[in-house]
Amino acid sequence: MRIIRTIDYRDMSRKAANIISAQVILKPDSVLGLATGTTPLGTYGQLAAWCAKGDCDFSKVHTYNLDEYRGLTHEDPQSYHYFMRKNFFDKINIDIANTHVPDGSNPNADEACAEYDRMVEEAGYPDLQLLGIGRNGHIGFNEPDDVFSKGTHCVTLTPSTIEANSRLFEREEDVPRQAYTMGVQTIMRARSILVIANGEAKAQAVYDMCFGPVTPKVPASILQLHTNCVVVADEEALSLCPRD
Repeated sequence: MRIIRTIDYRDMSRKAANIISAQVILKPDSVLGLATGTTPLGTYGQLAAWCAKGDCDFSKVHTYNLDEYRGLTHEDPQSYHYFMRKNFFDKINIDIANTHVPDGSNPNADEACAEYDRMVEEAGYPDLQLLGIGRNGHIGFNEPDDVFSKGTHCVTLTPSTIEANSRLFEREEDVPRQAYTMGVQTIMRARSILVIANGEAKAQAVYDMCFGPVTPKVPASILQLHTNCVVVADEEALSLCPRD
């Protein structure tokens, strides 16, 4: 695991965008695993700006998002499908048919998850998987558990995750209580992983991810075992980590 220390959120976003753009430049038909939430917004904005200038071409790229709220259609303004179009896909030259998000509108969890696993496997798994990290160490919606998850599955969100995600809703009670999420085993099959984090609130989770024991109680800790994982985080998020 390699750690890149950045000054602030803007610096983190730009350095993360550099890594993603390099992947796309070197392999124009890359498969990218993408994340949602507020942390990647700066990275997506920087990539969109470079795309508008002609410095980054997404026309052959395929994407697979980590997760989606259960019970929301693609058109729902609170869905992650809608989030990705609004904040990234509609701002770059990607073929929308090449973008994929779990089908939250399918009430049959087993069917929806199996179908998404099939799609990701047929794509050959991501060349680069972008991740954020939750305050409790979750990645995607893989919450602390007794075992590491495998494939895409339905998860009941913890109170801390619901609280953290409530900033994107009018009221906390509007946040869906379940989601479909790519499993830890699937995430680990990506050829490279990029984790981004900012802010003091993430400091303990980042420390546990990088230096704590590998345990499903901190799902992100499994990334210590990946052969090509880079963490890009600002000073506040790395405040508990040794500098060397």
